[in-house]
Amino acid sequence: MAEEKTTPDYQKEIDILIRARYPILYVVSFEEERVLELFSDLAAPRNKEIFVWTVTGGIAKYDEPAKADSSTADPLAALNFIDRQNNPAIFILKDFHPFMTDHTIIRKLRDLIYKLKSTYATLVIVSPVLSVPAELEKDIVMVEFDLPGKEELGRLMDEIVEAVSKSHNVKIDIEGDVRDKLITAALGLTLNEAENAFARAIVVDKCLGPEDVDKILTEKEQVIRKSGILEYYRTNENIKNVGGLELLKDWINKRSLAFSDKAKDFGLPRPKGILLIGVQGCGKSLTCKSIASLWKMPLLRFDVGRVFSGIVGSSEENMRRAIKAAESVAPVILWIDEIEKSLSGVQSSNFSDAGTSARVFSTFLTWLQEKTKPVFVVATANNIDMLPPELLRKGRFDEIFFVDLPSLDERKEIFSIHIDKRKRDSKNFNLDLLAQESEGFSGAEIEQAVISGLFEAFVSGADLTTADISKDLKSTVPLSKTMRERVEVLRSWAKTRARPASSDDAKPHKSSRKIEL
Repeated sequence: MAEEKTTPDYQKEIDILIRARYPILYVVSFEEERVLELFSDLAAPRNKEIFVWTVTGGIAKYDEPAKADSSTADPLAALNFIDRQNNPAIFILKDFHPFMTDHTIIRKLRDLIYKLKSTYATLVIVSPVLSVPAELEKDIVMVEFDLPGKEELGRLMDEIVEAVSKSHNVKIDIEGDVRDKLITAALGLTLNEAENAFARAIVVDKCLGPEDVDKILTEKEQVIRKSGILEYYRTNENIKNVGGLELLKDWINKRSLAFSDKAKDFGLPRPKGILLIGVQGCGKSLTCKSIASLWKMPLLRFDVGRVFSGIVGSSEENMRRAIKAAESVAPVILWIDEIEKSLSGVQSSNFSDAGTSARVFSTFLTWLQEKTKPVFVVATANNIDMLPPELLRKGRFDEIFFVDLPSLDERKEIFSIHIDKRKRDSKNFNLDLLAQESEGFSGAEIEQAVISGLFEAFVSGADLTTADISKDLKSTVPLSKTMRERVEVLRSWAKTRARPASSDDAKPHKSSRKIEL
């Protein structure tokens, strides 16, 4: 059964602006053809003609592009042509923004504004770049043209499926929630990009099904690379590779379908994000990577340090660009590692950098609180003293989790994971002994102990044994011992301010031996 076509909010807004006789609209979009189709749909019921201008061809009727008037290719000549028209019409100027620095063009546009207000004509500038001269700021209305939503992408997919099913031997498996997952993966792409992604997925193995979600997500990598601020982070980490942290993993698993239409129809809001605070090397970054794999969403690593540069004013713009780039490929996981280091200069910003850090932080906080796009933020922090209190306020994140040192049982699980990952059977090792000897060790330190044991075994020409790993454990001083005071302060802070990532049964084991923590 065909889906009922709904009218997007931005289309309704443009229709209102045209009917209210706003003289000049500025549509920011890369998708010229999609913009033209929208204005064509709006103009038809009102018997308005559509004229399209390009600097390479001049002005032509929308349905007669081959009959362009080359004498109107000059920008001023094009505006003069518009000035002479009196019939109801929409004039669409493609990539007109470079010419809006010329004082003659600016003056002509200002002259046109008065005439357009008294006619049924509208001038529309379409460009991927927003550039409005100060003289026209009060007269031009900027319109954000949203990327295609699920409905448009769904129609595109159906058209492609119908086309390839008739003429090619292609296996189509989009039953159940597979279709929704494929469309969700394509959100954030233009129609052309989505068409390329679907076509590429089909060409690779002559099928379209659940295994193609990753292929479509790959297309988003190109979008992020072009932003220059965010890093597309490829990860195949499985949530099963995260040892312990059962409460955190349960929270993550329960929200694995939170971005689906089914969840939306049920009335569930989209998750905003989580802040993971805890001891270094205890799985915060690993958890972030596993969320992206579990939820089948791209993972973007946001290095806030890239936002700041030596040009006054550019830092704020870089932050806005980073946010816009993340939203453009949503739904997405945005990973901010060790966020406290990025925001450490906020408190003294007025004295050190004329308030730049504070303004950038304020932009980020406002977006974190008010964002409507499905961008799930995972921030990690090791040092609570450097965290601005504004970041911890309710509403910024869904939850703040405290990731403590692994308990006895969690250490056994972590040893088992890392031994199995190195092509050994963990059942052949004395995990109880290793867990006892590694009290106070973080997950990262346990992994290094296994790796060191492998080196010992490799040099001796024998296979890895429990004794090889145990030898390294006994010679290592864990971070929890060298930084004992800081760990205790962190635990004390988390007792009343954060949710534990591990259950009560998985708290760090206290043996009878005198080992400092």
